[in-house]
Amino acid sequence: MGEVLDAAAVRRWSRLAADALGRTRAEIDSLNVFPVPDGDTGTNLHLTVLAAAEAAEQADGDAAGVWRGLAQGALLGARGNSGVILSQVFRGLAEILGPGGASPDPARFAEALGYAAVLARNAVAHPVEGTILSVLDAASAATGDGAAGGLAEAPRAAAAGARQALRRTTAQLDVLARSGVVDAGGAGLCVVLDALAAVITDEYPERYEVPARTGTPPAGERAARREAAAAPGYEVMYLLDAPDEAVPRLREDLDRLGDSLVVVGGDGLWNVHVHVDDAGAAVEAGLRAGRPHRIRITYLHAEEHPQAPCTGRAVVAVTAAGGLAELFESCGARVVRHEPGAAPPLAVLADAVVAAGDEVAVLPDEPGVLGLAEAAAERARDSGVRIAVVPTRAAVQCLAALAVHDPLRRFHDDVIAMTRAAGATRFGHLEVAAGEAMTSVGLCRPGDVLGLIEGDVAMIGTDLAEVARQVLDRMLSGGGELVTLIAGAQAPPGLAAALEDHLRERRPDVEVAVYDGRQDRCPLLVGVE
Repeated sequence: MGEVLDAAAVRRWSRLAADALGRTRAEIDSLNVFPVPDGDTGTNLHLTVLAAAEAAEQADGDAAGVWRGLAQGALLGARGNSGVILSQVFRGLAEILGPGGASPDPARFAEALGYAAVLARNAVAHPVEGTILSVLDAASAATGDGAAGGLAEAPRAAAAGARQALRRTTAQLDVLARSGVVDAGGAGLCVVLDALAAVITDEYPERYEVPARTGTPPAGERAARREAAAAPGYEVMYLLDAPDEAVPRLREDLDRLGDSLVVVGGDGLWNVHVHVDDAGAAVEAGLRAGRPHRIRITYLHAEEHPQAPCTGRAVVAVTAAGGLAELFESCGARVVRHEPGAAPPLAVLADAVVAAGDEVAVLPDEPGVLGLAEAAAERARDSGVRIAVVPTRAAVQCLAALAVHDPLRRFHDDVIAMTRAAGATRFGHLEVAAGEAMTSVGLCRPGDVLGLIEGDVAMIGTDLAEVARQVLDRMLSGGGELVTLIAGAQAPPGLAAALEDHLRERRPDVEVAVYDGRQDRCPLLVGVE
């Protein structure tokens, strides 16, 4: 094994890189002071490479198919500024090394990494030296120098060149020098390149090095945070279905709105990342260009509301809705709030877990928060807290888990009981379509009411109450004893009462619980246990 970069080797590399980033992400997170000190670069890179590795595993068996899968998975799963840039590295390698399907020679590998560096730099609206881009350029240059040797020498030279460039980033960027760190994104890229060299040479390191702080000058740290506080307040990311010719205008619009702009993709599918003060305007720019989806909006400067540390058993629940927050708190949970369609900052969630108790169960409220909760739990475990993330994907599953929570049980047994209760709860919700889109049951137009079950569109209609009845009937067709209805801020008056009447007539054996969740995006949340 070794000296080969075929389909199997690409899969091994993606798995190894994901594992290596998983083991080093906390160290990389601790370096993250640029462009904002939000402490999530390692986590974002880990999640990006996980998505790429999963897609590579599922791709067609030949090398070209695996490379395409790797690049597409990274594009769709990219998180954060550095994750989007890393997706361009995978794309550049895939476009050069994928065609033909054979293991490349050193010169072709060098060409591919050079092309990746160009793609990555071109994707960034205002490139800054001393970042992952500088590290990637140095890796590319070093690869060219090492291309005269065998295939193993090219990635080995790339990894060595990247690490030399990483050490230089501290002096290249003032905010890094003041904080005594190297660039976090560049550190993550070094781990990815080290993993590639390991797979090709069949020489695996005992650990993947992440440079520690050379010191943390308090004044420098405070200055970095003051600069961040003056920067835009939201990170906005979305996938965009749009014609290629619409993207230059989109870049101009977003560049006027904020900074840290990266737009990558092609052939009608794009990944957009920007830091802005007006998150709505950034999404509207995407709507003018095409159809944005998988929209994620994250606070970059969350207000700090420190909670007093406590001991014992606790549950931390995550939600965007005021009514749901009150409901979770009434069930004994500590609540972390976030904006609708956004995710809470990693540091805020990790701090809340540490402050909650000695044994903590975490309840995410949607699939997009689940990975973040796992990352926050991993960070919080370093403090000695015993943590479990219950895989809840909806608020109604959080309620089901809280209903069986018993702090007097052994922690392991309590988590199992909550997980079983959540897993036994089917969930659905209603949305109103904001634009035209193709769904699994046909085309929807603006204003249509969508009935979703387990995250998939199950029906489309024009009357909210009628679609709600259909969703209930479909969910109860497989049985159920308890129906939970959570009305949103935009729910019409009397909707819940009308649904209760419908259930009394059609399913008098079913118990119904109704709550006012005041959630913004979904007029109704439904749970069936």
